[in-house]
Amino acid sequence: MDKRSKIALYSIGAVILLMIIGEIAKPKALSWRDSYNSQDKIPLGCYVLFNELETFTDKDIITNTNDFYSSSKDIDSTKKSTVIFINKNISFYGEEADALLKYVNQGNTALISTTSFYGKIADTLNIETRNVQTSFIKKETEQEFTNPSLADNKTIFKDVIENSYFVSIDTLNTTVLGTIYNDELEEKVNFIKVKFGENNGAFLIHTNPFAFTNYHLLNNNEDYAATVLSYLPKDQIIWDDYYKSGRRVIQSPLRYILSQPSLKWAFYLAITTLIVFVLFKSKRTQRIVPVIEPLENTTVEFTKTIGGLYFQNKEYTNIIDKKITFFLESIRTQYYLNTTNLNSDFIEKLALKSATSLADVKALIDLIKYCKQKQVHTENDLIVLNTKLEEFLNNEN
Repeated sequence: MDKRSKIALYSIGAVILLMIIGEIAKPKALSWRDSYNSQDKIPLGCYVLFNELETFTDKDIITNTNDFYSSSKDIDSTKKSTVIFINKNISFYGEEADALLKYVNQGNTALISTTSFYGKIADTLNIETRNVQTSFIKKETEQEFTNPSLADNKTIFKDVIENSYFVSIDTLNTTVLGTIYNDELEEKVNFIKVKFGENNGAFLIHTNPFAFTNYHLLNNNEDYAATVLSYLPKDQIIWDDYYKSGRRVIQSPLRYILSQPSLKWAFYLAITTLIVFVLFKSKRTQRIVPVIEPLENTTVEFTKTIGGLYFQNKEYTNIIDKKITFFLESIRTQYYLNTTNLNSDFIEKLALKSATSLADVKALIDLIKYCKQKQVHTENDLIVLNTKLEEFLNNEN
C-alpha cells in the first residue's frame, strides 16, 4: 500500500472514531415516558418521592416488586401497614383484587393514585373515574383540600398533568378530601377516603399521580404531595414497584431459570454436554436425505408481519381499534348480539351466552369503552386490553 492510500485510510479511520466518540459523548434526550418507578430520575419517575417517604413513617420502607397476591403472603398481619400504588392506570382483578380487599379489611390502608382506576376494587367500592383530556399538555387546574386548615396547601398545576376526577362515589362510606377546579371542570372531587371493613381499614384514592413525580416535586409543588401523604397513618409503608408503567422486567426468556441456582447449573451443564456431543458427533455417518418442505400458508405470517409493523411504529391506537373491531365482530358472529350499544343489557346477555361471570364481562366492556374514548394510547393500554381479550376468549373455550 502506497503512502497516499495509507493517509486516506487513516483519515477515514480517524473520522469514524471521532463520530463514534461524538455519538457516545452527546447528552441523552430527556425521556418523558410514564414510569412512576422508585429508581427512575426522569421527569415522570418517583425517585424523589421514594427517598422522602421515610419522613412519613418511623419504620423502614418496604419495596414490593411482585403482584400483590404473591407479596401479601409475606406481610406481617399482626402489624398495621400502608401500601402505596402510584401509576397512570391501575386495575386489580381476580386473586390480586381479593388479596388487596382482604388486606384493607384487616385494618390496613391502601393509597391508590391513578388517573384511571377500574376493575374489581373499583366495582366493590362503587367508584368511577373520568379523564377529560388526552393531550400531553393539559389546561392548568387548581387542586385543593376540603379541610379548611389545609386551605394554604392548594396548588395550581400548570402543565404535565391529567385532569381526572370521580364521576361516581359511594356517599355512605366515602369522605371527600380534595377537589380539582378549572374553567372547564368547575369543581370536581379528585381525592377521597373510603372506609372498608370493620377494623378501620381504608382506601385513599387520588386521581393525580403526576403530583408525585420528580417533575412536580422539584418544581415547587411538593407541599401538595406532602399534604396527600399526611393522611396516611404512621404505620409501616409498603411501596409498590410492580404495578408501574416503568417496571423493570428482565426480557430474557431464561430469566426464571437463571434466577434459580439449581436450574441455572442444570442449564449450564446441559449446554456443555450438548457442545461436547456436537464436537464428537459432528462427522456425518451417512448422506443427509434432503427434506422437501410442503408449501406454506403464508396468510398467518403476512398478518403477523403487518401487526409487527404497526407495533414497531408504536401505532398502539391503530392496533387497539382493530382489536376492538375484530372482537365485537366475533361477538356478533358467534353470539348474534347487537354491539351498537354496549349497555348493561348487552353485558348481561354476553355473560349469559359466553358462560362468563357478569363482573368479568363488565370489566372487559368498561375497558373497551375506556380505550374507545381515549384518543392516544400507550403500549401499556394495548397490553392490558390484549390480556383481557385473550382471557375472555380462553374462558369461552
